[in-house]
Amino acid sequence: MRLTYNKNIGDVLLVTLRKTEEVSYEHNGDITLIKDGAEVIGLNIFNADSNLALEGTDINDYETMVPRINELLQKNGIEPLEFDLTPKFIVGKVIEKESHPDADKLNVTKVDVGTEVLQIVCGAPNVDAEQKVVVARVGAVMPGGLYIKPSQLRGVDSNGMICSKKELNLKDDGVKGIYVLDDSYSVGEPFPVG
Repeated sequence: MRLTYNKNIGDVLLVTLRKTEEVSYEHNGDITLIKDGAEVIGLNIFNADSNLALEGTDINDYETMVPRINELLQKNGIEPLEFDLTPKFIVGKVIEKESHPDADKLNVTKVDVGTEVLQIVCGAPNVDAEQKVVVARVGAVMPGGLYIKPSQLRGVDSNGMICSKKELNLKDDGVKGIYVLDDSYSVGEPFPVG
């Protein structure tokens, strides 16, 4: 889930649950439901400040925002949504790296993210075993708007993305490839992206 609010361009809170190519819109008062078939994948909440009491609220405090959003939905006769609040950007450790069987510039990695080991296909030239890295899990919305979903790269399953500083919207240090973290980070720890 990603929340975006900028009062200077209109009093609208944008709620992005996931992206899709084909969407439909359902308008209900100050709420526009963005749907993929019957599934709600996003919301536009108009007059957000008055509807959600945003003054002084950190919109990235999901423990505060999710109940407010669901209460507003219920007041408007809309079924509350189940939000997946597990961290989508997390510190992982590359535990295995092998060459992709069908692409010279790709590698197939196994990345421990604390609760599971993910297979991620990575094209960065500097990826290697034993590195701590930032992983965008399936369901993450990158700062540039890319939605991370399960995919196949040249026939190999990939479940997430190992991120570069540029992809995380961090200051670029000129290193080509992924952002390799130092040992002060712990595997499984959420990585702040904003």
